[in-house]
Amino acid sequence: MKEIELKLQGKIKRLTNQTFKFDERIKDGWFSAVYFLKTREIVKRHKEDNIVTMQFFQKNHAVLCGTDEVIALLKTFSDDPNSLEIHSLKDGDKISPFETVLTVTGPYQNFGYLEGVIDGILARRTSVATNVYNVVKAAGKKPVIFMGDRDDHYTQQAGDGYAAHIGGSTAQATHAMSEWWGKEGMGTMPHALIQLFNGDIVEASKAYHETFPKDELLVLVDYNNDIITDALKVAREFGDLLKGVRVDTSRTMIDQYFIRNPDLLGTFDPRGVNAPLIFALREALDNEGFNHVKIVVSGGFNEKRIKEFEKAHAPVDMYGVGSSLLKINIGFTGDNVLLNGENQAKAGRKYRFNPRLEKVE
Repeated sequence: MKEIELKLQGKIKRLTNQTFKFDERIKDGWFSAVYFLKTREIVKRHKEDNIVTMQFFQKNHAVLCGTDEVIALLKTFSDDPNSLEIHSLKDGDKISPFETVLTVTGPYQNFGYLEGVIDGILARRTSVATNVYNVVKAAGKKPVIFMGDRDDHYTQQAGDGYAAHIGGSTAQATHAMSEWWGKEGMGTMPHALIQLFNGDIVEASKAYHETFPKDELLVLVDYNNDIITDALKVAREFGDLLKGVRVDTSRTMIDQYFIRNPDLLGTFDPRGVNAPLIFALREALDNEGFNHVKIVVSGGFNEKRIKEFEKAHAPVDMYGVGSSLLKINIGFTGDNVLLNGENQAKAGRKYRFNPRLEKVE
């Protein structure tokens, strides 16, 4: 049973290294800034009896993520984890600028070298969770597929997928993205499948359905840059078996629908996936009785574009979003703010008590 299931059942409070599978070189300081490593050695020689409190914050309204991972990091790699007192908010908590999200109290030499690693975990996870939250909010009640597999190094998929889940995405493109939160990836066909059938959308869809008969049939219809023609072809062929079509037109292309109907042009940007094109697709499907066929759009979508589509009441049933969700736009700072229980911090920093913090057992 995955740890996330145990957590949801209330049997454990936090995910552990059983989920995160940290690189063991963290213990050797391989991923820590060298000045932290040097400071650790100095403190061991000269100030080993001091107790510090390190606190972490950021400067945005955000959705916090990465706290379970950070706590597991501290439990796994700090010297004598029992010497540490940790207070933390939880993954998924809404946080405010400068709000303290985590404090760690203990001998500096036991955990201080992990400061930068902690900052990085919180920054990436919170950025992705917040980006996804904002996109999901923009989409209203419509599902958002997290499609960030091609926009970053593959080793980031599990953590990004978890952060996307915390942000509200309920479907993700790879199994790795779903690893930490207990689901499987979802997807149907890429352009490559249609290419292998010489651009024949119907034959490619038949092969897909024959190979995966239990899958809901969702067909990619922009391969030939004529989404309405191809959507109607597969709808006529499969009828009720066709559950949806996906439109992923390149932002440098103008669909053949507008070439056939040039009188529609002149008041909007006709390139790529645009609201007038999706309205036309919905109308064409409905006119032939295919009201049940859902429309999924993807290709360069972000919070701004989704808001524009929703404001126009474009008949989209699901959004696929990728690169915009992986922008790291939230940075965390760790500061030592108490020394042996007394205020001691660099100018401009101070201990900020947060009653929302929970003590980590």
